[in-house]
Parts: sequence; C-alpha cells; structure tokens
Amino acid sequence: MDVVIRHYKGASELIDELARRSGEVEQLIRGVPGFVAYHLVKTADGGFSVSVYQDASGTEESVRAAADFIRTNVPQLSVAPPEVITGTSVISFTA
Repeated sequence: MDVVIRHYKGASELIDELARRSGEVEQLIRGVPGFVAYHLVKTADGGFSVSVYQDASGTEESVRAAADFIRTNVPQLSVAPPEVITGTSVISFTA
C-alpha cells in the first residue's frame, strides 16, 4: 500500500475548514481509485493528512485532487503548499 502525508504548517484555519467540509473531503478522497484509508489530524500549528491507497497512482492522484479542492473551494485562505511525504506501508494493523 502507498501512503501520502500532507503536512500543512501554520494552517489551522484550513484544517478547521476541511473538518467543516468533511462530507466533501470524504467524497473527494474516496473517489480516487484504490482508496484504503484517510485521516486528517489537527496539530498546534496546523495539521496533516494521511491517505492510504493500494498503489502510487492513487496517492499521486490524491495529491492533485487535494490541491485542486483547496484552490477551488477555499481560495480565501492564503496557505503555503503542504510538505508532501510519500512512501510504502511496511506494517499496518488496526484494533
């Protein structure tokens, strides 16, 4: 499985807005082929998202889709592009 982390520094307002629009975010992220899991985490200075897809094409598409969503739906928020970290899951488990 491929994983992408998008780290939004100094973007608390963006994280709050994404949380308010959780239904739209869910529809967007689930719409990318190969979707496995998604988490949006609020931190003291912004937040980060973790997206898991079956392969790299899913993570790559999710990065493009997320950027387009933010540019189109929250243009009033001036936020720096996120730090994007990608990798392959080597261990995974849930409760």
